[in-house]
Amino acid sequence: MLPTGSTYEEIRRAFEWRIPERYNIGRDIADRQAPDAPALIYRTEDGTVERFTFGDIARASNRFANLLTASGLGREDRVAILLPQRPETAIAHAAIYKAGMIAIPLFTLFAEEALVYRLQNSGASAVVTDEGGLAKIRAFRDRLPELRHVFVTDMEADGDGFVALGPALERASDRFEIVDTMADDPALIIYTSGTTGPPKGALHAHRVLLGHLPGVELPNNFFPQKGDLFWTPADWAWIGGLIDVLLPSWHHGIPVLAYRARKFDPEEAFRLMQEHEVRNVFLPPTALKLMRQVEAPRERFRYQLRSLASGGETLGTELLDWGRETFGLTINEFYGQTECNLVVGNCADVMEVRPGSMGRAIPGHEVAVVDDDGNPLPDGTQGNIAVRKGDPVMFLRYWNNQEATEKKFAGDWLLTGDQGIRDVDGYFWYVGRDDDVITSAGYRIGPGEIEDCLVGHPAVAMAAVIGVPDPLRTQAVKAYIVLKDGVDGTDALATEIQEHVKSRLAAHEYPRHVAFVAELPLTTTGKIVRKDLRALHAAEAGEPE
Repeated sequence: MLPTGSTYEEIRRAFEWRIPERYNIGRDIADRQAPDAPALIYRTEDGTVERFTFGDIARASNRFANLLTASGLGREDRVAILLPQRPETAIAHAAIYKAGMIAIPLFTLFAEEALVYRLQNSGASAVVTDEGGLAKIRAFRDRLPELRHVFVTDMEADGDGFVALGPALERASDRFEIVDTMADDPALIIYTSGTTGPPKGALHAHRVLLGHLPGVELPNNFFPQKGDLFWTPADWAWIGGLIDVLLPSWHHGIPVLAYRARKFDPEEAFRLMQEHEVRNVFLPPTALKLMRQVEAPRERFRYQLRSLASGGETLGTELLDWGRETFGLTINEFYGQTECNLVVGNCADVMEVRPGSMGRAIPGHEVAVVDDDGNPLPDGTQGNIAVRKGDPVMFLRYWNNQEATEKKFAGDWLLTGDQGIRDVDGYFWYVGRDDDVITSAGYRIGPGEIEDCLVGHPAVAMAAVIGVPDPLRTQAVKAYIVLKDGVDGTDALATEIQEHVKSRLAAHEYPRHVAFVAELPLTTTGKIVRKDLRALHAAEAGEPE
C-alpha cells in the first residue's frame, strides 16, 4: 500500500488510503493468490516440517466455513480459536471471516479463569482447540451455556460434547460462497493484555488488515520483496503475531513460518532463522533481550535477515547497537496497541533512527500528543499519545462495554493511555503508561529510559522500574533486576548499578531502591506488568496498594 519514495516525507505526502466498501479478510488472505504458491511452513517441536500452498489454505478454510454454517452458526456469531501457531489456527481464521462470523483468538497458556472470562464476555458459540485445550474446557463448560460447539484437532472420532475436526473437514465440501461483508463489518475480537485492569475485548472490522499494511510495510523495510519469508515467536493469539505478521504476509502472498515452542529458546530462534532462510522477523523486546545473551551468534549461525522489527516496549541504545552488530541491520521499532495498532514506527532505509524514539507517524495515520480534553499540545510537551478518529486500523468499540469505549476518546482523538512527547521533527518518545509515570521531586520520569540504562550494565539481564511512595519526593525510583547467570546480587553490586545509572542519566532518575529477583512479571505478550511490581512492593512494605 505504501508508495515508493526515497524519503519519509516523500512517502507520507504521496500516501492515500484505498479501502474498498466491500471487503472480506478471508477472501483476501486465502483466495487471491496463485493456488500453488507457498503459504505456510509448519515446523513442530520434534523437527517435522509440513508445507502448505495457498490452494491448500483456500480449500481447507472453505471446508471449515461449511462446517461452521452447517452447525447452525450464522453471521457475527463468535468463534474462539484456542490453538498455538499451527495450520489449523490460520485455516480457522480464514474460515470464520469467510463465513461472516467473528474470530476470538485465545492464548493456549491461559488458565481456567482467563478463558472463562473471555468466553463468557464474548458470548462465544463455538471454539476450535486441541486435546490440551479440550481438557481445560471440560472443566468449566457447564459455566458457558452459550458455548454450543467444540471442534478438536488431532482426534480421530467425535466424543462426548466435541467434534473431531479432521474427519469433519474431510466430509465437508471445499467450495464455499464467501459472505459479502462490508469493510466496516465486525470480524475479530482481540482482548487487551489487562496491564491496567480487566481485559477488554477490542472489536475490529474487516478493514483492520488493510489499516495495518502501511505499519507492516514501512518498519519491515518496504515489505514485501522477492524472497521474503516471515516468522515471529509472538503467538498468533495476539495482535502482534496475527495482524503484524500472518495476515499481512498472506495478503501480499508471502509465506510464513509457523513455529511456537512452549517456551522461547533464544538459541533455537537463531537456528530456526538459519534453517528456514527466514528474511523478516518480528521479535518482541523480551525475545531480543534473551537472544542478546546468546554467545557469538554471528559466528555460530548463518542467518540472513532482510528486516527486523520490534514493538511493545521501548528499545534503547544498547539493544539497537547489539542488533546492528548481530544482524547487520537496524531494528525498526514500531508502536501501537490492541485498539489501534502500528501507527508509529521507524524505517532505517528512509529516515534516521533515534535511539529511544518509537519513530514517526506511519503514513496514513494522524498521531498527536494531546491533553486530557483532546487538545493537541505543542511539540516538546508531555501528554497523551493519541490517534485521530476515522483511522481504518482503529477498533469499532469494546465488546459489551460502552462506558470504556466512551472513555477511550476525547474529542476527535483516541487516547492510547500512554504518555509521550513529540519532538519538532515529528519523532515520538514514549514516557510510560498513565499509571507507570513516576513523579519524583517535581520530575515526571518514564521507566523506559532507566530500564534501558540498567540493561547496559554487564551484570543485568532484565530490569523493570516503578515508582514507590517516598515522604520527601512523593515517589522514589525502585528497580527490580534479574541478574545474568552466575552473578550474585550483593549490596556492593546494587550500589554499583545505582552509580551506573546516576552517571549516565541524571541524579533524580537513579534507582534509590534496588531489588534482585529471579524473574519479572510479564504479560503473555512479554510486556512488563508494573502494577504487579507495585503490589509486590506494597506487600513487602506493609503499605496499601
